[in-house]
Amino acid sequence: MSFSTIGLSAPVMQGIASSGFLSPTEIQRKAIPLAIQGKDLIGCAPTGTGKTAAFVLPILSRLQRPQAGDRGRFPRALILTPTRELAQQIEETIHAYGTYTGLLSVCIYGGVGIGNQLSSLRQGVDIIVATPGRLLDHLQRGSITLGNVEILVLDEADRMYDMGFIKDVRSIIAKIPVNRQTLLFSATMSHEVRSLVAGIQKQPHLIEIGEPFTPVKTVEQHFFHIPQQTKMDLLVHILGTDAVDTMLVFSRTKHGADKIARRLSQAGISSAAIHANRSQSQRKTALDGFKARRYKVLVATDLAARGIDVSGISHVVNYDTPVFAEDYIHRIGRTGRMESKGTALTFVSEDEEKYIKRIEYLIGSRFALKRYPGFEGPARSLPESAPSGQPFRKRRYYRTPRFA
Repeated sequence: MSFSTIGLSAPVMQGIASSGFLSPTEIQRKAIPLAIQGKDLIGCAPTGTGKTAAFVLPILSRLQRPQAGDRGRFPRALILTPTRELAQQIEETIHAYGTYTGLLSVCIYGGVGIGNQLSSLRQGVDIIVATPGRLLDHLQRGSITLGNVEILVLDEADRMYDMGFIKDVRSIIAKIPVNRQTLLFSATMSHEVRSLVAGIQKQPHLIEIGEPFTPVKTVEQHFFHIPQQTKMDLLVHILGTDAVDTMLVFSRTKHGADKIARRLSQAGISSAAIHANRSQSQRKTALDGFKARRYKVLVATDLAARGIDVSGISHVVNYDTPVFAEDYIHRIGRTGRMESKGTALTFVSEDEEKYIKRIEYLIGSRFALKRYPGFEGPARSLPESAPSGQPFRKRRYYRTPRFA
């Protein structure tokens, strides 16, 4: 199936052609025709399957080219997303596909001065991409009105819930006309998110790609036992001996991310760190450098990484085993995107082994905890473990308890 068969407008098709994409992904094939018809949707699909284009393309097709002088300060589509990086990625997608539509967009997020955002809003926009906190600032200032919004998108709804944004999201939705189209997209769908959906959508169509909480099949997963004090040695060893194109390394803390990036640089490996304590310009420089391959390694925390949509990441390393199993799904989804192959490596110290059980329970597989081949480092005797990939009886999922 090609994009030409799913009802997109001619200007949007021009943008797709210019971007070099040939055929839609599964989530795009199923979601776009319904979205173009104005239906409410719930799209649940693994990270890296093309969810962003699944809502951007129908928005661009549905919003007709505005007439001269018909802009004002009346946006007709609002896309809410949890992090500034993800907001920027969405706006880049809008610009790429919307080149020939004549539609204007603005990206609204905190951590930067508000002046440029106010200037763009005064000129008039059709689409707003925003994080909840900064959007509320604009609403309180009166610099944005949402009375003309026809399409609302909640992207990464699960993460907005985890980050405590749901109250803000409800406040924003209360200012949008009830007669609208609402699209919700997420990699996972918790009970809390489902309860939110029940109150803001009208007979939504549910589109699920793959099994919930299951990593994409193109990602090869490995778990290695390694003492905490030896993890850096193993990371440097992998970068020096394996065929690594680009690597995304996850740290549990901001301080840890800085420390890992600094140690890698001292070892002669080009690297940068991205987390909430970095300024917007620092985060942009790091992400742009990683995309341009000026940095071989990007070290990130979970919240900052939600906006990282970089093609060709060959390896994801969980330097710290994720405490919450849902975070494991999102982390390793940064590789193996759009059906390409990727490798996910998880470093597990003795006191982190309990977190592996949560991951196994969530995704329904057991994993062998092993030593890294060819790496000589201190390690205790390992207990017998089930072979990697052995089926694990999957139960009904309840949100992972938030305890350490």
